[in-house]
Amino acid sequence: MHKYLLAFLLLTTAAHAQNVEFSKDRFGNDKEGLKAALKEVKAGNEWYEMDPPRYEQALGHYLMAQKFNPNNAELNLRIGDSYLHSGFKPRALAYLQKAYQLNPDVDPRIHYLLGRGLHLNAKWQEAIAEYKRATPASGSKNTAAFTEDIQKKIRECENGQKLAAKPTRVFIDNAGPGVNSPYPDYGPVITADESVILFTSRRDNSTGGQRDPETGGFFEDIYQSTRTGPSEWSAARNLGDPVNTEGHDATVGLSPDGQRMLMYMEDNGGDLHEADLRGAQWRKPQKLGSRINSRSHESSAAYTPDGRSLYFVTDKEGGLGSRDIYKIEIDGRGQAQNLGPVINTQYGEEGVFLHPDGKTMYFSSEGHNSMGGYDIFKSVYENGKWSAPENLGWPINTPDDDVFFVISASGRHGYYSSFRDDGLGSKDIYQITFLGPEKQPLLSQEDQLLASRVQPVKETLLAPPVAIASAQVTILKGTVTDEKTKEPLEATLDVIDNSRNEVIASFRANAQSGRYLVSLPSGVNYGIVVRQEGYLFHSENFDLPAGATYSEVVKDIALKKLDIGVKVVLNNIFFDFDKATLRAESTSELERLQKLLTETPALRLEISGHTDNVGNAAYNKDLSQRRAKAVVDYLVQKGITKDRLTFAGYGDTQPVAPNTTKGGRQLNRRTEFKVTGK
Repeated sequence: MHKYLLAFLLLTTAAHAQNVEFSKDRFGNDKEGLKAALKEVKAGNEWYEMDPPRYEQALGHYLMAQKFNPNNAELNLRIGDSYLHSGFKPRALAYLQKAYQLNPDVDPRIHYLLGRGLHLNAKWQEAIAEYKRATPASGSKNTAAFTEDIQKKIRECENGQKLAAKPTRVFIDNAGPGVNSPYPDYGPVITADESVILFTSRRDNSTGGQRDPETGGFFEDIYQSTRTGPSEWSAARNLGDPVNTEGHDATVGLSPDGQRMLMYMEDNGGDLHEADLRGAQWRKPQKLGSRINSRSHESSAAYTPDGRSLYFVTDKEGGLGSRDIYKIEIDGRGQAQNLGPVINTQYGEEGVFLHPDGKTMYFSSEGHNSMGGYDIFKSVYENGKWSAPENLGWPINTPDDDVFFVISASGRHGYYSSFRDDGLGSKDIYQITFLGPEKQPLLSQEDQLLASRVQPVKETLLAPPVAIASAQVTILKGTVTDEKTKEPLEATLDVIDNSRNEVIASFRANAQSGRYLVSLPSGVNYGIVVRQEGYLFHSENFDLPAGATYSEVVKDIALKKLDIGVKVVLNNIFFDFDKATLRAESTSELERLQKLLTETPALRLEISGHTDNVGNAAYNKDLSQRRAKAVVDYLVQKGITKDRLTFAGYGDTQPVAPNTTKGGRQLNRRTEFKVTGK
């Protein structure tokens, strides 16, 4: 017994003896080295002891001094503490442990700091033990707050332990040098098809080239890169004036088609702005109105897929926690609505993003079952309410802050920023590839199927298929051009809910390229109408049943000018099966045709019906004629004079596609009009 006690005392004494002061007694034979090291310590102290402290500026000086004397407890503690306030927090642990080893009484906060260092390295149980040993500073007036903080962090460790035991199957890859730089790169936003990424960076070529006096880093600017391969991006370019200014300019949201951008700027305590893309040039950002911005801090936002509403984060009074998520109709008059306690907690919420399916929201929260700091969560809006937020799990989430996550329409790739050892110098942007549930290997089964055989009959069976969650949205994209000149057109695309005969969203093709992209959540019979002044409208139909999984449709559209002989297919006119009765879902298309005739008094049309080659030809001709007549009757009933309209049924005599496939036959079953006079 005495032997072990003596050994313990000797070890303890030895540990204390290892603490090395910066003194002439210890380093008298290297006076210049000591002088330089003390200079670094002094410089570090000036940053460290500022109010508020400048930990990252202090860190470089302390690390230089630590090279000269690695065994000073106070210096190691300050390095660890500085790392805890940097982007590379897990690096704090080694220095804090060394400080404690050199001097267990180095600082009253040492057990709390060790708990933080262990927590940030996912050493859950050891962190809990240190948190339990931590005590508030003597005479502290915030004992209750300290106790609550400790209890929360212990819960976070317990959450982390559970989540890490069942990791999410993902690849997390650095987005590469096209996007990332030696400077901080973060806040990625993407188009729904992942073809374009915008992000914030603090590079040495930022507008004005000035440094932020608070952090010492360059001011933020917004950069853009385009996808050039499965994992490759073009060299990022600074968006320049008028988006980027000499102050901080950060992107926080992007419409699914990439034509509208939400930005954060530091005016009025931090406000949200919006910029539009015209051709290749972003217009000057405009501040969003007072229903969104307040004197408080509005920090992040996301569009709904129809572009009509906004989810945003603010710390204004009246919320449930330090920062809450609200929703507001952009052009409406109502006030923003707090999403309520299912989403918002007593802590902070941040980095909101709405998936193009229009019902799945991703956001970060310090509450719920976070494993530390902000974790990323998912919630789905169904049957009039949000589902309980689901933690995206380890290793997407970590004990540090994980914020500003966006995901592609396919649900295959997510993007966020993180400090990792494989980074290019500072915070980098990473691509997360979701692998879905693990598939079971082939099952080998062995049965005695025939009693007469000595050897068993071996049979190999495939494991049952594993359902992989897929986004319930269709991406429609392409280019709008003039049919004859092939020049791109800045056309308007109206998205119509045919069942309600209501335009639910409108978008514009890019003025320079004619490119467009529309997100169509499943569960709606959509009419898509493309219109441009001086051209006949073009319509498409996408009837997407509820539960329809992700698909991407490329549809280039050539608009036709109003000339005699021009034909236009009316893709959103529907009839009851085998009848000539117009269905209610046809109303929008019929009203559009009526409007065209009303606005162009000299216009004369032939309405024609067409079928595929299935069935009796005479019957098909009769059915197509009756259907064409039904359209004419509707227009006449709405006031269009009979002499401007004719009708014809062509049956299967004018196919536009081979009748050998289901898709071809569907194209051939159509109603169209031909200009016969103008």
